[in-house]
Amino acid sequence: MKTEASTAAKPGARTASVTLLVGLLVLSIFINYIDRSNLSVAAPIIEKELSFSPVQMGWLFSAFFWTYSTLQLIGFSGWLSDRFPVGKVFAVGFALWSGATLGTGFLSGFTALFAMRLLLGAGESLAYPCYSRILASDVPQQKRGRANALLDAGSKLGPALGTFLGGLFLSRYGWRIFFIGLGALSLLWLVPWLRYTSGATNIVDGERPVLPPAKRMFRLRSAWGAFAGHFFANYFWFFLLTWLPSYLVKERGFSMQHMANVGSLAYLMMAVATLCAGWISDQLIARGVSTTKVRKRVVVSGLLCSTVILPVAYAEDPRVFVVLLLLSCMSFGVYTSNHWAITQTLAGPLMAGRWTSVQNGIGNYSGIVASWLTGVLVQQTGSFRLAFCVAAAFAVIAAVMWGVVVGPVREVDWGSVNDAA
Repeated sequence: MKTEASTAAKPGARTASVTLLVGLLVLSIFINYIDRSNLSVAAPIIEKELSFSPVQMGWLFSAFFWTYSTLQLIGFSGWLSDRFPVGKVFAVGFALWSGATLGTGFLSGFTALFAMRLLLGAGESLAYPCYSRILASDVPQQKRGRANALLDAGSKLGPALGTFLGGLFLSRYGWRIFFIGLGALSLLWLVPWLRYTSGATNIVDGERPVLPPAKRMFRLRSAWGAFAGHFFANYFWFFLLTWLPSYLVKERGFSMQHMANVGSLAYLMMAVATLCAGWISDQLIARGVSTTKVRKRVVVSGLLCSTVILPVAYAEDPRVFVVLLLLSCMSFGVYTSNHWAITQTLAGPLMAGRWTSVQNGIGNYSGIVASWLTGVLVQQTGSFRLAFCVAAAFAVIAAVMWGVVVGPVREVDWGSVNDAA
């Protein structure tokens, strides 16, 4: 059966075009995570200026995930990316989330800020289904680890730069100009993207493929293992992404500048780790090592090692605290280099967008839980220690899901999966 996926670029063809495409995607996810994490960076100032409580800040952090997760979980984002020209779908989502970032700088009330975070989540809900649709269609298995690692590095470098520059910028110019400037600059990315997609002939605007029913994936143990593994691992990630700046400032007594330095270094170490782990994984697979062994062992080892975040909450020596935090973040970066490669391999080009949509939708509900629950725990206990314990425990559960529940890492033959209940 000839589909858009099956007519993907052949070896030696469109190399420069695909390289440009991946480069634009990496830049887009870099912007994606700057726009997503900017509230966390500005939180200490916004909380003080607008007299918000920790619980209110937790609700603001979680607002993004209500739309981001729900639109993916119900399959809407994945259906759009699988069914329509994915380049155009992604452009619409990008414009929505960049506009929401810009608009945040003009607002003050809790309800208005909450609504803008909902819009941000709606726009960004299209990102990962579109990424997976493109990578599953055009990137071969032995290069998929590196492609995903580059994208994941962008997701870590975004918060790294955003945290660092935010620490410098916020104390001088305030949070409003910070959001307005980020939103306006983000929109500039659409210029090269629209120019590229207007002339593309395969990845982003091909014929509509014949798709297998989405319900088939829900009959697979590996799908449920990936969904659960992503949920529990994402709790760890969103705990850091939403609350690390506030933790460093409020509990560790860091200045905004010191917070920016340590926070950005943590994300930078994640990016370095994911690039190295992605490259090593692809090298091993290219040499004939089992894809299942490589992908799953990297994912599980990264998650288990990331639990060194637990003693972070109890370390008295600032140097020990920082070293443990960086080790934990590096380990989590090892995990993130390969988990999407597992999903893309299992789903294949015909199901990649919808599988990713559901997995990311379920996984990102942990962002709601982490944002809200951490705020409650901090307010009730007056400390972040219990919150760190929960994050470490969830990382262990995630390792079990990916290592045990997910089966062999090979493309599912969707024609052989029974539709019957």
